[in-house]
Amino acid sequence: MLKEKHIILGVTGGIAAYKSAWVVREFVKAGAEVQVVMTRSATEFITPLTLSTLSRRETIIEMFPSSPDQPTDQWTKHIDLALWADVMLVAPATANVIAKIAHGLADDFLSTLVLALRCPLVVSPAMDVDMYQNEMTQENIAVLRQAGVFVLDPDAGELASGLSGPGRLPEVDRLVASVEKILDGAHKDLKGKRVVVTAGPTQEPIDPVRYIGNRSSGKMGFALANAAALRGADVTLISGPVSFRTPRNTRRIDVRTAAEMQNAVEREFTNTDVLIMAAAVADFAPIDIAAQKIKREKGGNQHLTLQLRKNPDILQSLGQKKKHRILVGFALETVNGLENAKLKLSAKNLDLIVLNDPTTDGAGFGSDTNVATIITARNEIRQLPKMSKFDVANEILNHVVSFLK
Repeated sequence: MLKEKHIILGVTGGIAAYKSAWVVREFVKAGAEVQVVMTRSATEFITPLTLSTLSRRETIIEMFPSSPDQPTDQWTKHIDLALWADVMLVAPATANVIAKIAHGLADDFLSTLVLALRCPLVVSPAMDVDMYQNEMTQENIAVLRQAGVFVLDPDAGELASGLSGPGRLPEVDRLVASVEKILDGAHKDLKGKRVVVTAGPTQEPIDPVRYIGNRSSGKMGFALANAAALRGADVTLISGPVSFRTPRNTRRIDVRTAAEMQNAVEREFTNTDVLIMAAAVADFAPIDIAAQKIKREKGGNQHLTLQLRKNPDILQSLGQKKKHRILVGFALETVNGLENAKLKLSAKNLDLIVLNDPTTDGAGFGSDTNVATIITARNEIRQLPKMSKFDVANEILNHVVSFLK
């Protein structure tokens, strides 16, 4: 998997920086081309000469040339490397660098390069336990994950400070294996394909402040958009109201109601190769929406009656005119799941459907994992074990690619 791959290793200023020499060596032994980028602080822990010798490339530290006599391509090297790389691993990643990446700061070569990347970014936090568990660090890590950055959990154990807990840089074999796994899910088999993914809930207003909604977090749809973009697709993400960052290299359209989602999907459908409807679209909406907030009157009627109408079935209407397009749907079932999913697959003219049961351990709303069954129009049934939603997304896309072929 690593043979002839282009890997950028970002090294930042923590005691674990000494392990970067072994990481470079393992990448090179596996046949990869490695470019090391260091922060100035990292040079206090390991010399650039060591990493240059192991990588057989000059280690980059400074953003600007040290003299005006250097070649002009030095001024755009961060762009050139961003296009060259198949993956970038930042290991160790200090709390400072994690914060800079999370908030888009670009004050040195490494952080500027990260903003220009078009490849997967892997971040491996390593720091003292209290720094790692600090609320701000955890919020920054959550921001990275929401934006589609792969964050490796640190190991727990004795730290350089003498304290013990999570914060150790993982062993070299785990770092290498993680990069291999991510590259395996980032092969460009969807290059040139237009993929539309819907995600999140819809909200149907009752009055200006209340709505009918559901508990969908949008995580599965965002994982699908991220995975498809990493596999080279031109991705449009149509999302209901969620708070996640847009995955890298993804175009996003925000909607609120089922009608808005239907309009957005139908606009995009004409130029689409694949439509994946992962959104939890509301089945019903109020017939009459109050112009003002509905007040609860003291001593008055203790009941409020809402009249609901059915929302359009977006996927079914598109299934009737899909032609060459690949359509993927989701079925959320708590009883007779397989039977109901198969009926939905046929009725909506889908190519495949993904069955979920939210009562299953590891598959609940808002979870980072999922337990799914993939059912295809070819009568293939594949039950997946509990895995991350990104891994589930790649399993779904593997089937999509087989239909495209």
